[in-house]
Amino acid sequence: MSDLFATKPHAPLAELMRPRTLDEVVGQADLLGPGKPLRLAFASRTPHSMILWGPPGVGKTTLARLMAEAFDAEFIALSAVFSGVKDIREAVQRAELTLAQSGRHTILFVDEVHRFNKAQQDAFLPYVEQGLVTFIGATTENPSFEVISALLSRAAVYVLKSLSEEELGQLFDRARAQAFADLEFDEAARGRLIGLADGDARRLLNVLEIVHTAAATSDRRVVDADFLQGALAKNLRRFDKGGDAFYDQISALHKSVRGSDPDASLYWLLRMLDGGADPLYLGRRIIRMASEDIGLADPRALQIALNAVETYERLGSPEGELALAEAVIFMACAAKSNAVYVAYNSARKFVSGDSSREVPVHLRNAPTKLMKELGYGHEYRYAHDEPEAYAAGETYFPEGMPKVSWYKPTERGLEAQIREKLAHLRELDRKNSKK
Repeated sequence: MSDLFATKPHAPLAELMRPRTLDEVVGQADLLGPGKPLRLAFASRTPHSMILWGPPGVGKTTLARLMAEAFDAEFIALSAVFSGVKDIREAVQRAELTLAQSGRHTILFVDEVHRFNKAQQDAFLPYVEQGLVTFIGATTENPSFEVISALLSRAAVYVLKSLSEEELGQLFDRARAQAFADLEFDEAARGRLIGLADGDARRLLNVLEIVHTAAATSDRRVVDADFLQGALAKNLRRFDKGGDAFYDQISALHKSVRGSDPDASLYWLLRMLDGGADPLYLGRRIIRMASEDIGLADPRALQIALNAVETYERLGSPEGELALAEAVIFMACAAKSNAVYVAYNSARKFVSGDSSREVPVHLRNAPTKLMKELGYGHEYRYAHDEPEAYAAGETYFPEGMPKVSWYKPTERGLEAQIREKLAHLRELDRKNSKK
């Protein structure tokens, strides 16, 4: 096969390697294998609107193009990053003209559809409903949150996965055979390149292109790990700061802390920092973890988290990141309790669904003579004047309020002592009620 660079020297390798048939697509066996949804959609030759959801470089654009070819349809591509309602209208006019002149249907492909706002997404609806265009949207974001429900209800959602190392290996071998036949890669270099791709086919091909250029410049025929180290600038792992990869890693960090694994907690913190996450955002999430998963079992966790964020604000990167690591490790090792979190959510749910109950008269403030005459504050028991500074048997809830017990301290950390104290106070209440 002729050298791809010789035929189209200015086209990126990723474009030159784009599959021309469905069988050339690497990966997505769950969708493209025999009897699988997209394979059946192609075989039916009946286009339908769809959302292709998956990380970068897994074939979303390729599948849309192949579908247009399979259905002999006009292909119009828009990018939500650069397009607006005006571009949508122009695309629709082009689709109407194509239908009138040739009778051909149009597939309207919208890349990064999640970047369109509600009004822009609404603009597609009438033309999708009329059947003028088949809408294919590509997104790296969860369409449940980023695509309007009206559009989502008219489209099938297909989830594409990152390519496995084996699948990237197939693509690597194919690219080498077609474009780099004169270049040898040892196993360490091959493995490192596949690792740097991080499931992204486009990234693998782009990095291969960089290596090819560097090798040609150095007049090298063999690429090893040492050469890669010098040829490539630091390559961060795939990290979409607003996408699912971001929130998946935050989830992993939070669950590692909750699971009391300091090493895993440190790993996910460093993965996110390495990927470009805002350290102050991570700091805010660490503060949340201190309240949600440790709470009163060890109140020091919240203070340590707050101190870590303040330290980072003073020092910046990279020095301040050590304080965040210290907070994460402390919280992973601390006693755990979600009792405050559970109590808060339970009380919030009750209040949101309850009526506006009156404040009991004995708990009301009485700064004026009239208020005192109305009985405000009458018979209020000042706790400090009572034995153990506790007004046993007193009630602080509105009249008619059902008995509740939202806060249930655990037997871990400081909460064990809180639990013991509350049990003692409830016993005083019980004894007082018998009198």
